[in-house]
Amino acid sequence: MATLSQWVAGARLRTLPIVIAPVVIGTAAAVGQTGQVSWFRFVLALLVGLLLQVGVNYSNDYSDGIRGTDDERVGPVRLTGSKLATPTQVRNAAFGCFGLAAIFGLLLVILSSTWPLLLVGVAAIFAAWGYTGGKNPYGYRGWGDVYVFIFFGLVATLGTTYTQSGQLTIAALLGAIGTGFIGCALLMANNVRDIPTDSEVGKITLAVRLGEQLARLSYVLMLSVAIVLPLLLTGSNPWMWLILLTFVPAAAPSWVMLREQSLPKLVVVLKQTGIVNVVYAVLFTLAIVLNTWL
Repeated sequence: MATLSQWVAGARLRTLPIVIAPVVIGTAAAVGQTGQVSWFRFVLALLVGLLLQVGVNYSNDYSDGIRGTDDERVGPVRLTGSKLATPTQVRNAAFGCFGLAAIFGLLLVILSSTWPLLLVGVAAIFAAWGYTGGKNPYGYRGWGDVYVFIFFGLVATLGTTYTQSGQLTIAALLGAIGTGFIGCALLMANNVRDIPTDSEVGKITLAVRLGEQLARLSYVLMLSVAIVLPLLLTGSNPWMWLILLTFVPAAAPSWVMLREQSLPKLVVVLKQTGIVNVVYAVLFTLAIVLNTWL
């Protein structure tokens, strides 16, 4: 029986900034439009994102574990592959997270009267399971990065803005694209580390398709595009130049990705990329708040 600390480790908390950032950015974009925020809706959106991400992590743990993908790997603990928990227990934990996310999501839709998001929510849950689950998981064919960009970039950010203000803005769109790219960069760092073992078991991620060197370069490119993109807003919001400060925390993981040859040592990049995403969201929010209220 896995301990509580092992279940927490299996939830892979270092990946959670991938959902915190888009909710913060989406809320900030709504504030720039309306000048106000519904904190209760913010918390609901955050809970939906966090539960979906933890559910995805447990789902991946279960699916990769029963396929033998995690038998030989480096990085955070895997409950199924390490036999710390039974596959059924891990699968049920994933389903429990998805179920709670659905409940909080339904409440958010009701409160904000954003009924089209019901279909989006259903699609998000099915996509979360289909990433590595089922008979033909798209994560094994190199489409996992597209999933992250769409659901943890566009959907999470724009959906949050929509539930806050009932409208979408250019700021929300650019922020969604930017945080989506950072999320993809985090996934790329994870998959570069796993290229040898993924290749052996037939898990053809985008990193495997690109090859190690191009995959490493793509990480740096995605971070760079994400940071520069919001500068398109500086014509109406000069405070958005603050976003360039994100290059400071982005420098360390970029250097590691380009220079560190030992794949196990790339684990540190996951945490560093999460920090980049949080800093990006904070600076994006600060720029909008300063422009709106000063």
